[in-house]
Amino acid sequence: MRDLARKRPTINDVAAASGVSRGTVSRVLNEKGNVSLAAETAVRRAVAETGYVVNRAARSLKTNRTGSIVMVLSEPQERLFEDPNFSVLMRVATNQLAERDMSLVLMVAGDDGGRDRVARYLRGGHADGALLISTHSGDPLLEAIERSDVPAVACGAVLGRESVIPYAAADDRGGARAMTEYLVARGRRRIGMITGPLDTPGGSLRLEGFTSVLGRRATKQMVVHSDYSQAGGEAAMRRLLETVPDLDAVFVASDLMAAGALQVLHTAGRRVPDDVAVGGFDDSAVATATRPMLTTVRQPLATVAEETVRLLTALLDDEPVEPVVLPTELIIRESA
Repeated sequence: MRDLARKRPTINDVAAASGVSRGTVSRVLNEKGNVSLAAETAVRRAVAETGYVVNRAARSLKTNRTGSIVMVLSEPQERLFEDPNFSVLMRVATNQLAERDMSLVLMVAGDDGGRDRVARYLRGGHADGALLISTHSGDPLLEAIERSDVPAVACGAVLGRESVIPYAAADDRGGARAMTEYLVARGRRRIGMITGPLDTPGGSLRLEGFTSVLGRRATKQMVVHSDYSQAGGEAAMRRLLETVPDLDAVFVASDLMAAGALQVLHTAGRRVPDDVAVGGFDDSAVATATRPMLTTVRQPLATVAEETVRLLTALLDDEPVEPVVLPTELIIRESA
C-alpha cells in the first residue's frame, strides 16, 4: 500500500542535503558556533528544502530546557480582555522570545485555583522561567515560585521582594509626581486621587508621588483606592464626589479607571476640564478614546516588556542582572 504520509525528515536528511556532517548540522541548529559561513548557509538552505523541524522533546532531554516561558497574570481573567496594557506586554514578550526560538504560555492566577495550577505547572518542569505580571505583595504564589527554583522576573517591582525578584518597571513615583505638579501649576487646589491596589507598585508608588507634591493637602478623604478596572474607577469617582463635593481635579492611577471617572463626572454634570480636571496614567489606547481625550502619564510599556524578557533570558544564561526603571512622560490633552 502506498504511504499516505510523507516520511518526516531527520537531521541525517539535512546533513545529506547540505553536504556536511551530522555534527555540523547540530552545531548550526543549536547555535554553538565554530561553523563556517558557507556551511551554515548550506545547512539553513537544507532545513528549508527538506522541511526539517527540530524535535523539541528530544532537545529538552539533552539540554534540560523546555523552550517555553510562562507569563503569570495575577488578576481575574476578565481583566486580561479589558485592560489594553496586558495585550501590549503579551505581544512584545512573544516577539522577543520568538527571536530565541522560545514560546510564551499565558496562565491566569487571579484566584486560589489559578495559583495552584501555576504552582503545579512550574513544579512539573514545564517552563524554563516565569514572567510575573501585576503581582501583588503577599501573594502565596510567590513562595511556590521560589520553591520551584524556576527563574522569575517581574514586570513592575514585587513589593517586599525587590531585592529577590529582578524587575523592569516604569518610574511610577516620578510619573505621578509630574502629573500632580502639573495639576497644581494649572491652579487646581482641591485635587483628589484614585489609586490602584496598594499591594502593587502602581498603587503604592503612584500614591507616594502624589503625596510628595501635596503634602498635608493630600488628606485621607481626598484619596480613594480601586482596582484598575473601569467599573472600579466609576465607583471610586462617585465616592470622591460624595466626600469632596468641591473637588476641582483628580489624578487617576490608570487610564481605564480614568475612563470610568469621566463617565461619572459627565453624569453628575461636572464639566471636564472646566469644573474638574482629570489626569490618567499609562497612555494606553483608552487615553485617546475618551471624550475629552486624557491628559496622562506615558509609561514605555513596550520597552518595559522588552527589558523584562531580557532580564529573564539573562538569568537563564546565568548572567548577573539589575533592576531596570525607565522614565515616564507627561502627555497633555484636553481633560486637564
